[in-house]
Amino acid sequence: MIVNFDSGQPIYIQLAEAIEDDILKGIMQEETQVPSTTEISVALKINPATARKGVNMLVDEGILYKRRGVGMFVSVGAREKVMRKRRAEFYESFVVTLLDEAEKLNISQEELVEMIERGLPNE
Repeated sequence: MIVNFDSGQPIYIQLAEAIEDDILKGIMQEETQVPSTTEISVALKINPATARKGVNMLVDEGILYKRRGVGMFVSVGAREKVMRKRRAEFYESFVVTLLDEAEKLNISQEELVEMIERGLPNE
């Protein structure tokens, strides 16, 4: 996990996204324990309250769950939840913006598809 202290994005959100990234990559599997907020705060040299806020955000979303007295674990179906969340964010952040700009520039649907295909790696 890496956080960028120079980023304009709050550290707790970066932490939550780093955990989500590890879930998407299969580094953190369903039902496996995640590092404690204390371990995270020591490893990343951040305030424990910041680590707790990032982890609790994922608990609130059902991506992680708490086992009282044991720790935090990756929920069953967490990867799919993260995937749905990230796809929705991708759509809002990139696709809607792309379509708005294409409309302003009078770029047709065909031209837009051609531009996207041009940017894809050759198979």
